[in-house]
Amino acid sequence: MKSGSSSSQNNMWKWLALFVLAVFSFYVAYPPVDKVDADGKVIQEGKLRFGLDLKGGTSFTLGVDRAKLREQIIADNPSISNDTASIEKTIAKILTGCDNRIVQVVRRRIDGMGMNEPVIQGMSDHRLMVQLPGVGNETRAAAKKSLQSAAYLEFRLTHANNDDLVNKLLSLDVAPEGYKKGGAGYVRAENYDEVSKREGFAARLSSFHVPHPRYQFMLEKETDGSFRPAFVARNSPCSDGVRFSGDFLESARVDLESGQIAIAFTMNAEGARRFGEITRNYMAGGPKNRTGRGRQLAIILDDMLISAPTIQSEIRDRGQITGSFTPQEAQELANDLNAGALPAPLEILAESSVAPTVGEEAINAGLVAASLGFALVAIFMFIYYWYTGLVANVALFLDIVLLPATLVLVANVLGVFAQDPSMGGQMTTTLPVLTMPGIAGLVLTLGMAVDANVLIFERIREEFLNKASVGTAIKNGYGNAFSAIFDSNLTTIITGIILFVVGTGPVRGFAITLVSGVVISMFTAVVVTRLILEKFANPDSVKPFKMLQFFKKPSFDFLKYGRLTIISSAVIIAVTVGLFFFRAFTKPASVLAVDLTGGTSIVYSVDQEKKPAVSDIRKVLDSFDNATIIQYQQGVGDATLLVKTGFTAESVQDKSIKDVGGHVTKLLQDSFKDAKIELISVDEIGSMVGADLKKSGTWAVILSLCAILIYVAMRFEFGFGLGALVALAHDALITLGIFSICGRQVSLIVVTALLTIIGYSVNDTIVIFDRIREDLRKNQKATFKDLCNSALNSCLSRTVITSLTTLFAVLALFAFGDGSIFDFAFTMLIGIIAGTYSTMFIATPVMIWFYRNRRPEFKDEDSDGE
Repeated sequence: MKSGSSSSQNNMWKWLALFVLAVFSFYVAYPPVDKVDADGKVIQEGKLRFGLDLKGGTSFTLGVDRAKLREQIIADNPSISNDTASIEKTIAKILTGCDNRIVQVVRRRIDGMGMNEPVIQGMSDHRLMVQLPGVGNETRAAAKKSLQSAAYLEFRLTHANNDDLVNKLLSLDVAPEGYKKGGAGYVRAENYDEVSKREGFAARLSSFHVPHPRYQFMLEKETDGSFRPAFVARNSPCSDGVRFSGDFLESARVDLESGQIAIAFTMNAEGARRFGEITRNYMAGGPKNRTGRGRQLAIILDDMLISAPTIQSEIRDRGQITGSFTPQEAQELANDLNAGALPAPLEILAESSVAPTVGEEAINAGLVAASLGFALVAIFMFIYYWYTGLVANVALFLDIVLLPATLVLVANVLGVFAQDPSMGGQMTTTLPVLTMPGIAGLVLTLGMAVDANVLIFERIREEFLNKASVGTAIKNGYGNAFSAIFDSNLTTIITGIILFVVGTGPVRGFAITLVSGVVISMFTAVVVTRLILEKFANPDSVKPFKMLQFFKKPSFDFLKYGRLTIISSAVIIAVTVGLFFFRAFTKPASVLAVDLTGGTSIVYSVDQEKKPAVSDIRKVLDSFDNATIIQYQQGVGDATLLVKTGFTAESVQDKSIKDVGGHVTKLLQDSFKDAKIELISVDEIGSMVGADLKKSGTWAVILSLCAILIYVAMRFEFGFGLGALVALAHDALITLGIFSICGRQVSLIVVTALLTIIGYSVNDTIVIFDRIREDLRKNQKATFKDLCNSALNSCLSRTVITSLTTLFAVLALFAFGDGSIFDFAFTMLIGIIAGTYSTMFIATPVMIWFYRNRRPEFKDEDSDGE
C-alpha cells in the first residue's frame, strides 16, 4: 500500500517495537525449563515457574512451639516460673482464636518472599500445612526461617545506668551460660548449641546479673560476631516501654541511603502516638528523664536485642532499625515485619517433598486440550475469513510469542499500584507462576483474542458493501472498530487493575493474566494485523477480501420478548442461586470444595512399585466427592498418599457414613488391592482461603463492578452502565446457579472462571453499546428501540463468531481436561452461553427500560482510531 513518508516512518517504528518486544519476550522466557548436563546437574535454571499442581514442591507441617512459648512467658515474668497453672493459663489465652491469625501472617510472609500460589491450610490442634511450589535449597531454608520467626518487634528502655552496669559486669571474670568473654563483651562457647536447648535456658539468661527483677539481661550482636550486654526493662506493667506486635506497624523496607544496611519503618496513628510519647518523655530534658542525657531505647525482635540507640529527640511515625544485617537478612526481616507478628512461635513438625496434584496424565491431557483449542480457533478463522483470517492467525501466534514479555511488563505496571513480590514486578523480569488453571486461562484468552480481529474484519466487510477500495476499507474498518475495541478492552483492564490492587494471592494472579491477554491481543489486532494488511494488500483494488457470512441481512426482533427473557432469567437465578446459598449455609461441603470450606485430610502408606496414578484415584473418589485434592508426598521414608476431601463426619451427605477416613480408605483399598494402601492419619483441616483473602476478593469484585458502571456511564450514559452491570450480575449468578445445580462443587478455580466470565461478558456488551451509540449519532429519525434492534443485528455475526471461537477453546478443555480443569471448562461453557444471551436479551432491554422510550443524545465526535 502506498503511503506518505510520515506513514512509512510510523510503520517502521511499529515494526521495530514489535521486534524489540519479541526479543524481550525470548529473553524472559528462555530457557523455559532447566538445562541439565549429562550427569543430570542443572547448569541453567528455567525461566518458567511452575505451581504445585504441575511440578510439586515442598510441604511443611507446622505447629505451635509450646516449649518456646513457655520460655518466653517465663522470661517476661520470672515470678511465675514455678507456677505451672498460671503458665498454662497464659498459654491457653494466647492460643485462643489464634489459628486464623497464624494462617493470615504465614500467607503474607510467603507472598512477600515472591512465592506465588502456595497452599496454606489450618489443621487441628493449632497446626497448619504449608506447601510451596518447586523451590531450591536456599529459598526453602529462607522459608523455614521465616515460618519459625514470630517477628515480635518491641521498643523498651534500657536501665538508666546501663553503661555503668555493663562496664562493671565486664570487669568481672564471669560469663552467661553458653558464652565466654571475648570481643565487645562475650562470644558463644563451643557448646552453645547444646546448652541453648536445655530447659529454662532463656529464663536463666534473662536473669544473669540483673540489677533488679524489673530488668532483664540481653545481648546485642556486634559486627565482629561478639555480643555486648545490656540491661533492658522487662515487658511488664511496671516497665517503661511499648510492645509492637505488627498491628502498630504500617510498613517496613530495606534502606541503603544512609550508607549502611537498615530497615526503615513507618507506624500507624496509634503506633505513632505511643512511640512519640516514649521518645518525648525520655529524650534529653524529657519530663520523665532524670539523667540529663537521652536514654537508650532497646529495639528487640523475637526476644533478640538488635540495637539500643540513644533517644536524641521526639520520634513519631517513622524510624530506622540498624544492626549487623546482611542485605538478604534485612530483606527477610522487612518482609516478616510487613506480614505482621505471629501470636505464638511455630516449629516445623514435618517436612516432605510433594508430587504434582494433577498427575502426569492430566498434564498431558491439558497440553493436548491447549493445542487443540489453538488449532480449532486458527482453522475456523482461516476458513471463515480466508486471507484476513490468515493474518489474524499470525496475530494469534504472536499473542503466544509476546505473552511472556507482556506478563512481565503488566506485573511491573500493576506493581506501581500495589507491590507484591509473589507476582513478579518491582522492576524484575520474573514470570508469574504457571499453574494448570493458568494454562486453561491462557487457552481461553486465545479464544477471546480474535474478538478485536473479528470486529475489524466485519467493519471492513461493511466498507466493501459500500463499494470502497481495499485501502479505504482497511482504513475505515480499523477506524470504525477502534472505539468499540478501546472501550471494551479498557473496561476489562480497569477491572483487572482493581482486582490486583484490592485482591490478594490468586485474585492478583488472575488479574495479571487477564490484563496481559487483553493488552497483547489488542496490540496485535490493532497494530500488527494492520501493518501486515497495509504491507501486502493492493490499496487500489476494488475486489473485496473473500469472507464467509453466517447472516446476510439479519432482521431479528431481539427486543420483542425482552420482558419475558428478563423475568425468565430472574426466576432461574432466584431458584438456582437461592438453592446454592441454602445448601452453602446448611451443608457447605455439598456445594463448596475443600479449598473453600476445609474438611478432612487423610494420609496413606502405599506400595512404591504399584502405587495407582492420581487420575485413577480421582475416578474412584468422584462418586464420593468430585473435588478431592490428591497428592503423593515424599518424606524421609517411602512416599505417602495425601487425600483431602471437603467432607467431615458432620457434613457428609450420606449419613450412613460415620467415618469419612474409613469410607475413603475402603474405596481405595477395594479398588487398588495390589497397592497395599494403609491408613496412617486422619486430620480435620481448614479452608485454603483465609478470612482476609475472602474479604479482599469480595471487595475487589464489588469495586470492579462499580468501576464498570462508572466508566460505561462516563463513556456512554448511566442507562448503558446499568444495563452492562445487570448483564454482568446475570452472567455470574446464573453460571454459579446452573453449575451448582449440576452437582459440581465450587472451588477456587471455579471462582477464577466466574471472574473470567465477568471480563468476557462486559467486552461483548460494550461492543453492542458502541454500535448503538454510533447509530444514534448517524440516524436522527429512527426510534430508540429500532436503533437498538438494528445494532444487535449488525453485531450478530461478530457476537456469534466470538462466542464460537471461545467455545472451541472451552470445548477442547472440556473434552480433555481433568479434575479442576473440567470444572473450569464447564463453568466457562455455561458462562459463554449466558454471556451471549445476556448481551442480546438482558443488557439492551434493561437499558431501554431505564430510558422509558426516551432517546439518549450523544454529541458528534470522530471515533476513528489508528
